[in-house]
Amino acid sequence: MAGIVSTSKQGKRVVVIGGGVAGSLAAKLLQADADVTLIDPKEYFEITWASLRSMVEPSFAERTVINHKNYFKKGRVVTSPTVNITETDVTTKDGAVIGYDYLVIATGHNDLLPKTRQEKLSQYQAVLIVGGGPSGVELAAEIAVDFPEKKVTLVHKGPRLLEFVGEKAADKAFNWLESKKVEVILNQSVDLSSASDGNKTYRTSGGETIHADCHFLCVGKPLSSQWLSGTVLKDSLDGKGRVMVDEHLRVKDRKNVFAIGDITNIPEMKQGYIAESHANVAVKNIKVMMSGGKRKRLSTYKPGPEIAIVSLGRKDSVAQFPFVTVVGCLPGLIKSKDLFVGKTRKARGLSPKLVQG
Repeated sequence: MAGIVSTSKQGKRVVVIGGGVAGSLAAKLLQADADVTLIDPKEYFEITWASLRSMVEPSFAERTVINHKNYFKKGRVVTSPTVNITETDVTTKDGAVIGYDYLVIATGHNDLLPKTRQEKLSQYQAVLIVGGGPSGVELAAEIAVDFPEKKVTLVHKGPRLLEFVGEKAADKAFNWLESKKVEVILNQSVDLSSASDGNKTYRTSGGETIHADCHFLCVGKPLSSQWLSGTVLKDSLDGKGRVMVDEHLRVKDRKNVFAIGDITNIPEMKQGYIAESHANVAVKNIKVMMSGGKRKRLSTYKPGPEIAIVSLGRKDSVAQFPFVTVVGCLPGLIKSKDLFVGKTRKARGLSPKLVQG
Protein backbone atom coordinates (compact mmCIF):
# COMPACT_ATOMS: atom_id res chain seq x y z
CA MET A 1 0.00 0.00 0.00
CA ALA A 2 1.35 3.45 -0.85
CA GLY A 3 1.94 6.10 1.78
CA ILE A 4 -1.12 7.91 3.02
CA VAL A 5 -0.60 11.62 2.51
CA SER A 6 -2.69 14.09 4.51
CA THR A 7 -3.55 17.19 2.54
CA SER A 8 -5.62 19.11 5.06
CA LYS A 9 -4.92 20.78 8.39
CA GLN A 10 -1.22 21.53 7.99
CA GLY A 11 0.76 20.68 11.13
CA LYS A 12 -2.25 18.95 12.67
CA ARG A 13 -1.84 15.35 11.55
CA VAL A 14 -2.56 13.09 14.53
CA VAL A 15 -2.06 9.32 14.44
CA VAL A 16 -3.67 7.25 17.20
CA ILE A 17 -2.34 3.68 17.50
CA GLY A 18 -4.83 1.36 19.20
CA GLY A 19 -8.62 1.59 19.17
CA GLY A 20 -9.36 0.40 22.71
CA VAL A 21 -10.87 2.42 25.56
CA ALA A 22 -8.21 5.16 25.56
CA GLY A 23 -7.47 5.31 21.83
CA SER A 24 -11.08 5.32 20.66
CA LEU A 25 -11.95 8.24 22.93
CA ALA A 26 -8.82 10.22 21.94
CA ALA A 27 -9.61 9.76 18.22
CA LYS A 28 -13.22 10.80 18.71
CA LEU A 29 -12.33 13.92 20.71
CA LEU A 30 -9.66 15.09 18.24
CA GLN A 31 -11.46 14.46 14.95
CA ALA A 32 -13.00 17.95 14.68
CA ASP A 33 -9.72 19.79 15.34
CA ALA A 34 -7.15 17.67 13.52
CA ASP A 35 -6.55 15.33 10.62
CA VAL A 36 -6.79 12.06 12.57
CA THR A 37 -5.85 8.53 11.52
CA LEU A 38 -6.82 5.69 13.86
CA ILE A 39 -4.73 2.53 13.39
CA ASP A 40 -6.18 -0.64 14.88
CA PRO A 41 -6.02 -4.32 13.86
CA LYS A 42 -9.81 -4.49 14.40
CA GLU A 43 -12.60 -2.57 12.69
CA TYR A 44 -14.37 -2.16 16.03
CA PHE A 45 -13.94 -1.01 19.61
CA GLU A 46 -14.95 -3.55 22.23
CA ILE A 47 -15.94 -2.59 25.77
CA THR A 48 -13.69 -5.33 27.10
CA TRP A 49 -14.79 -5.28 30.74
CA ALA A 50 -18.31 -6.13 29.56
CA SER A 51 -17.30 -9.15 27.48
CA LEU A 52 -17.84 -11.53 30.40
CA ARG A 53 -21.52 -10.55 30.58
CA SER A 54 -21.66 -10.88 26.79
CA MET A 55 -20.61 -14.51 27.12
CA VAL A 56 -23.72 -15.41 29.05
CA GLU A 57 -26.06 -12.94 27.33
CA PRO A 58 -25.49 -12.66 23.56
CA SER A 59 -27.93 -9.75 23.11
CA PHE A 60 -25.84 -7.69 25.57
CA ALA A 61 -22.81 -8.22 23.31
CA GLU A 62 -24.41 -6.21 20.52
CA ARG A 63 -24.12 -3.01 22.57
CA THR A 64 -20.54 -3.70 23.62
CA VAL A 65 -18.97 -4.04 20.16
CA ILE A 66 -18.93 -0.73 18.29
CA ASN A 67 -17.60 -0.17 14.77
CA HIS A 68 -14.98 2.61 14.81
CA LYS A 69 -16.81 4.34 11.96
CA ASN A 70 -19.91 4.78 14.16
CA TYR A 71 -18.24 7.28 16.49
CA PHE A 72 -15.24 8.32 14.36
CA LYS A 73 -16.79 9.76 11.22
CA LYS A 74 -14.38 12.53 10.23
CA GLY A 75 -11.06 10.70 10.35
CA ARG A 76 -9.75 7.58 8.65
CA VAL A 77 -9.38 4.10 10.06
CA VAL A 78 -6.47 1.90 8.98
CA THR A 79 -7.21 -1.72 9.90
CA SER A 80 -3.77 -3.26 10.36
CA PRO A 81 -1.27 -3.76 13.20
CA THR A 82 1.48 -1.13 13.53
CA VAL A 83 4.98 -2.49 12.91
CA ASN A 84 7.24 0.57 13.11
CA ILE A 85 7.49 4.18 14.27
CA THR A 86 10.07 6.70 13.07
CA GLU A 87 10.50 10.36 14.02
CA THR A 88 7.98 11.31 11.31
CA ASP A 89 5.97 8.25 10.21
CA VAL A 90 4.11 5.17 11.33
CA THR A 91 4.22 1.98 9.25
CA THR A 92 1.56 -0.74 9.38
CA LYS A 93 1.85 -4.43 8.60
CA ASP A 94 0.09 -4.05 5.25
CA GLY A 95 2.60 -1.42 4.12
CA ALA A 96 0.78 1.87 4.83
CA VAL A 97 3.14 4.71 5.78
CA ILE A 98 1.34 7.48 7.65
CA GLY A 99 3.01 10.77 8.54
CA TYR A 100 2.26 12.42 11.88
CA ASP A 101 2.77 15.71 13.69
CA TYR A 102 1.43 14.20 16.93
CA LEU A 103 1.36 10.55 17.89
CA VAL A 104 -0.79 8.84 20.54
CA ILE A 105 0.11 5.26 21.56
CA ALA A 106 -2.80 3.42 23.17
CA THR A 107 -2.19 -0.27 22.44
CA GLY A 108 -2.99 -1.49 25.97
CA HIS A 109 -2.89 -5.22 26.63
CA ASN A 110 -3.04 -8.23 24.35
CA ASP A 111 -6.53 -9.36 25.29
CA LEU A 112 -6.93 -13.01 26.22
CA LEU A 113 -10.50 -12.86 27.44
CA PRO A 114 -12.57 -15.94 26.67
CA LYS A 115 -15.12 -15.56 23.91
CA THR A 116 -17.49 -18.44 24.61
CA ARG A 117 -21.16 -17.74 24.14
CA GLN A 118 -24.26 -18.93 25.96
CA GLU A 119 -24.92 -21.82 23.56
CA LYS A 120 -21.52 -23.33 24.33
CA LEU A 121 -21.74 -22.67 28.05
CA SER A 122 -25.14 -24.31 28.28
CA GLN A 123 -23.66 -27.64 27.13
CA TYR A 124 -21.43 -27.88 30.19
CA GLN A 125 -22.26 -28.82 33.75
CA ALA A 126 -18.95 -28.05 35.45
CA VAL A 127 -16.74 -25.04 34.73
CA LEU A 128 -13.17 -24.36 35.88
CA ILE A 129 -11.89 -20.78 36.00
CA VAL A 130 -8.16 -20.19 36.41
CA GLY A 131 -7.18 -16.79 37.85
CA GLY A 132 -8.72 -14.79 40.69
CA GLY A 133 -8.25 -11.26 39.39
CA PRO A 134 -11.17 -9.05 38.29
CA SER A 135 -11.81 -11.09 35.10
CA GLY A 136 -11.90 -14.44 36.90
CA VAL A 137 -14.07 -13.18 39.77
CA GLU A 138 -16.53 -11.41 37.44
CA LEU A 139 -16.81 -14.44 35.14
CA ALA A 140 -17.38 -16.84 38.08
CA ALA A 141 -20.06 -14.48 39.40
CA GLU A 142 -21.81 -14.11 36.02
CA ILE A 143 -21.98 -17.90 35.55
CA ALA A 144 -23.05 -18.55 39.17
CA VAL A 145 -25.94 -16.06 38.85
CA ASP A 146 -27.10 -17.02 35.34
CA PHE A 147 -26.50 -20.77 35.64
CA PRO A 148 -26.91 -21.61 39.35
CA GLU A 149 -27.18 -25.32 38.55
CA LYS A 150 -23.60 -25.47 37.24
CA LYS A 151 -20.62 -26.38 39.37
CA VAL A 152 -18.11 -23.51 39.20
CA THR A 153 -14.57 -23.85 40.57
CA LEU A 154 -12.18 -20.89 40.68
CA VAL A 155 -8.47 -21.58 41.26
CA HIS A 156 -6.07 -18.75 42.06
CA LYS A 157 -2.33 -19.03 42.66
CA GLY A 158 -2.23 -16.10 45.12
CA PRO A 159 -3.18 -16.06 48.80
CA ARG A 160 -6.31 -13.98 48.13
CA LEU A 161 -8.58 -12.90 45.32
CA LEU A 162 -8.38 -9.46 43.67
CA GLU A 163 -4.81 -8.69 44.69
CA PHE A 164 -5.05 -5.23 43.09
CA VAL A 165 -7.65 -4.09 45.66
CA GLY A 166 -7.62 -4.04 49.44
CA GLU A 167 -8.05 -7.13 51.62
CA LYS A 168 -11.54 -6.14 52.77
CA ALA A 169 -12.84 -6.05 49.20
CA ALA A 170 -11.13 -9.37 48.44
CA ASP A 171 -12.70 -11.01 51.50
CA LYS A 172 -16.16 -9.71 50.61
CA ALA A 173 -15.83 -11.06 47.05
CA PHE A 174 -14.64 -14.44 48.41
CA ASN A 175 -17.62 -14.70 50.80
CA TRP A 176 -20.08 -13.66 48.08
CA LEU A 177 -18.77 -16.32 45.68
CA GLU A 178 -18.94 -19.00 48.39
CA SER A 179 -22.53 -17.97 49.17
CA LYS A 180 -23.32 -18.70 45.52
CA LYS A 181 -21.76 -22.19 45.83
CA VAL A 182 -18.62 -21.30 43.84
CA GLU A 183 -15.69 -23.36 45.09
CA VAL A 184 -12.67 -21.06 45.52
CA ILE A 185 -9.22 -22.68 45.82
CA LEU A 186 -6.37 -20.30 46.76
CA ASN A 187 -2.57 -20.68 46.74
CA GLN A 188 -2.66 -23.25 43.96
CA SER A 189 -2.15 -23.37 40.21
CA VAL A 190 -3.66 -25.75 37.67
CA ASP A 191 -1.92 -27.89 35.11
CA LEU A 192 -4.28 -27.32 32.17
CA SER A 193 -2.51 -29.96 30.10
CA SER A 194 -3.41 -32.59 32.71
CA ALA A 195 -6.90 -33.01 31.21
CA SER A 196 -7.16 -34.60 27.80
CA ASP A 197 -10.35 -34.45 25.72
CA GLY A 198 -11.58 -37.78 26.96
CA ASN A 199 -10.70 -37.06 30.57
CA LYS A 200 -12.15 -33.95 32.20
CA THR A 201 -10.06 -34.11 35.35
CA TYR A 202 -7.59 -31.33 36.08
CA ARG A 203 -4.81 -31.51 38.67
CA THR A 204 -3.78 -28.62 40.92
CA SER A 205 -0.31 -27.93 42.32
CA GLY A 206 -1.66 -28.91 45.74
CA GLY A 207 -2.59 -32.39 44.54
CA GLU A 208 -6.33 -31.76 44.27
CA THR A 209 -8.35 -33.02 41.32
CA ILE A 210 -11.09 -30.92 39.73
CA HIS A 211 -13.71 -32.30 37.35
CA ALA A 212 -14.75 -29.75 34.72
CA ASP A 213 -16.25 -29.87 31.24
CA CYS A 214 -14.49 -26.67 30.18
CA HIS A 215 -12.04 -24.13 31.53
CA PHE A 216 -11.42 -20.41 31.14
CA LEU A 217 -7.98 -18.87 31.57
CA CYS A 218 -8.35 -15.45 33.22
CA VAL A 219 -4.76 -14.67 34.18
CA GLY A 220 -2.94 -11.37 33.65
CA LYS A 221 -2.72 -10.20 30.07
CA PRO A 222 0.65 -9.22 28.60
CA LEU A 223 1.15 -5.60 27.62
CA SER A 224 1.01 -4.90 23.90
CA SER A 225 4.37 -3.11 23.87
CA GLN A 226 6.88 -5.66 22.55
CA TRP A 227 6.71 -4.18 19.05
CA LEU A 228 7.94 -0.79 20.33
CA SER A 229 11.38 -2.24 21.11
CA GLY A 230 12.12 -2.25 17.37
CA THR A 231 11.18 1.42 16.87
CA VAL A 232 12.64 4.86 17.71
CA LEU A 233 10.79 4.58 21.04
CA LYS A 234 12.75 1.53 22.25
CA ASP A 235 14.45 3.56 25.00
CA SER A 236 11.09 4.74 26.33
CA LEU A 237 10.18 1.33 27.80
CA ASP A 238 10.85 0.44 31.42
CA GLY A 239 11.95 -3.01 32.63
CA LYS A 240 8.36 -4.29 32.58
CA GLY A 241 7.68 -3.17 29.01
CA ARG A 242 5.61 -0.15 30.06
CA VAL A 243 5.97 3.19 28.29
CA MET A 244 7.49 5.86 30.52
CA VAL A 245 5.51 9.11 30.44
CA ASP A 246 5.81 12.54 32.06
CA GLU A 247 3.07 14.38 33.97
CA HIS A 248 1.56 15.56 30.65
CA LEU A 249 1.40 11.93 29.39
CA ARG A 250 4.14 12.60 26.85
CA VAL A 251 6.54 9.75 26.21
CA LYS A 252 9.90 10.28 27.93
CA ASP A 253 12.12 12.71 26.00
CA ARG A 254 9.47 13.28 23.31
CA LYS A 255 7.58 16.49 22.71
CA ASN A 256 4.91 15.26 20.26
CA VAL A 257 4.37 11.61 21.23
CA PHE A 258 1.86 10.63 23.93
CA ALA A 259 1.05 7.28 25.55
CA ILE A 260 -2.25 6.60 27.32
CA GLY A 261 -4.10 3.73 28.98
CA ASP A 262 -2.78 0.43 30.35
CA ILE A 263 0.51 0.68 28.46
CA THR A 264 1.85 3.55 30.60
CA ASN A 265 4.12 3.21 33.64
CA ILE A 266 1.84 5.32 35.87
CA PRO A 267 1.53 3.47 39.21
CA GLU A 268 -2.25 3.00 39.42
CA MET A 269 -4.90 0.38 38.79
CA LYS A 270 -5.45 -0.29 35.12
CA GLN A 271 -9.14 0.37 34.61
CA GLY A 272 -11.38 1.70 31.85
CA TYR A 273 -12.35 4.97 33.51
CA ILE A 274 -8.67 5.72 34.18
CA ALA A 275 -7.78 5.10 30.52
CA GLU A 276 -10.52 7.57 29.56
CA SER A 277 -9.03 10.17 31.95
CA HIS A 278 -5.67 9.69 30.21
CA ALA A 279 -7.33 10.24 26.83
CA ASN A 280 -8.95 13.48 28.01
CA VAL A 281 -5.65 14.93 29.30
CA ALA A 282 -3.66 13.92 26.17
CA VAL A 283 -6.33 15.39 23.88
CA LYS A 284 -6.33 18.72 25.80
CA ASN A 285 -2.54 18.89 25.50
CA ILE A 286 -2.47 18.10 21.79
CA LYS A 287 -5.06 20.83 21.18
CA VAL A 288 -2.95 23.33 23.16
CA MET A 289 0.16 22.39 21.18
CA MET A 290 -1.66 22.56 17.83
CA SER A 291 -2.77 26.10 18.67
CA GLY A 292 0.88 27.06 19.08
CA GLY A 293 0.55 27.08 22.84
CA LYS A 294 -1.52 30.25 22.68
CA ARG A 295 -4.45 28.83 24.61
CA LYS A 296 -2.94 27.91 27.96
CA ARG A 297 -0.37 25.71 29.63
CA LEU A 298 -0.36 21.94 29.26
CA SER A 299 -2.67 19.91 31.50
CA THR A 300 -1.15 17.63 34.11
CA TYR A 301 -2.43 14.13 34.78
CA LYS A 302 -2.86 13.33 38.46
CA PRO A 303 -3.56 9.70 39.38
CA GLY A 304 -6.95 9.56 41.08
CA PRO A 305 -7.96 7.80 44.31
CA GLU A 306 -7.97 4.03 44.26
CA ILE A 307 -11.54 3.20 43.31
CA ALA A 308 -12.43 -0.26 42.08
CA ILE A 309 -15.78 -1.83 41.36
CA VAL A 310 -15.86 -5.55 40.58
CA SER A 311 -19.20 -6.92 39.38
CA LEU A 312 -20.73 -9.91 41.10
CA GLY A 313 -23.41 -11.05 38.70
CA ARG A 314 -26.25 -8.80 37.57
CA LYS A 315 -27.20 -6.96 40.73
CA ASP A 316 -24.28 -7.02 43.14
CA SER A 317 -20.76 -5.63 43.17
CA VAL A 318 -17.90 -5.25 45.57
CA ALA A 319 -16.65 -1.66 45.58
CA GLN A 320 -13.52 -0.18 47.09
CA PHE A 321 -13.55 3.56 47.65
CA PRO A 322 -10.78 5.56 49.39
CA PHE A 323 -12.35 5.22 52.85
CA VAL A 324 -14.87 2.39 52.64
CA THR A 325 -15.40 -1.01 51.04
CA VAL A 326 -18.93 -2.22 50.36
CA VAL A 327 -20.55 -5.26 48.82
CA GLY A 328 -24.11 -5.75 47.62
CA CYS A 329 -26.72 -4.10 45.46
CA LEU A 330 -25.79 -0.47 46.19
CA PRO A 331 -22.43 -0.57 44.39
CA GLY A 332 -24.13 -3.00 42.01
CA LEU A 333 -26.42 -0.19 40.89
CA ILE A 334 -23.32 1.77 39.89
CA LYS A 335 -21.79 -0.91 37.69
CA SER A 336 -23.52 -4.28 37.44
CA LYS A 337 -26.71 -3.03 35.86
CA ASP A 338 -25.08 -2.38 32.51
CA LEU A 339 -21.34 -2.42 33.32
CA PHE A 340 -20.96 1.25 32.29
CA VAL A 341 -21.76 0.26 28.70
CA GLY A 342 -24.31 3.09 28.26
CA LYS A 343 -21.88 5.65 29.71
CA THR A 344 -19.04 4.42 27.49
CA ARG A 345 -21.20 4.54 24.37
CA LYS A 346 -22.41 8.05 25.30
CA ALA A 347 -18.82 9.33 25.67
CA ARG A 348 -18.35 8.40 22.01
CA GLY A 349 -21.48 10.23 20.91
CA LEU A 350 -23.62 7.09 20.53
CA SER A 351 -27.04 6.23 21.91
CA PRO A 352 -26.54 4.39 25.24
CA LYS A 353 -29.03 1.65 24.27
CA LEU A 354 -29.51 1.72 20.52
CA VAL A 355 -27.71 -0.93 18.50
CA GLN A 356 -26.01 0.56 15.45
CA GLY A 357 -24.18 -1.40 12.77
